[in-house]
Amino acid sequence: LSYLDINEGDVHSFNRKISKQDAMDFAKLSGDFNPLHVDADFGKRSQFRSNVVHGMLAASLFSALVGMHCPGEKSMYLSQTLKFRQPIYYDDIVLVRGTVTGKNDSIRIITIKTEILKEGKIAIEGEAKVKVLD
Repeated sequence: LSYLDINEGDVHSFNRKISKQDAMDFAKLSGDFNPLHVDADFGKRSQFRSNVVHGMLAASLFSALVGMHCPGEKSMYLSQTLKFRQPIYYDDIVLVRGTVTGKNDSIRIITIKTEILKEGKIAIEGEAKVKVLD
């Protein structure tokens, strides 16, 4: 999208299933082998009763939101805040959603309310600042 095509209130979203293999690949890439994410026995003994997806793996889906949906290829991520509200488990299908909440015309920066929802409830929320490069 070009800067002029983006309006406050615009909503962009996509669904994604996060698999156990995704979590294992993320562990290998990031070096985060915390047993809560990768050890089935540990996960069963935890307060969650199962392994949970790395929060940063799920939050990385915001990169796809910004880089592929709004604004897309003409974007440069400047910042992202995160609040983790509930766990995401292997094979959960999540909705990744961004709502444009502000635009600064003089410097071509948009503010996006970012959310990951699981079964209609917020699992991760935050705010992104993105420069539009066109």
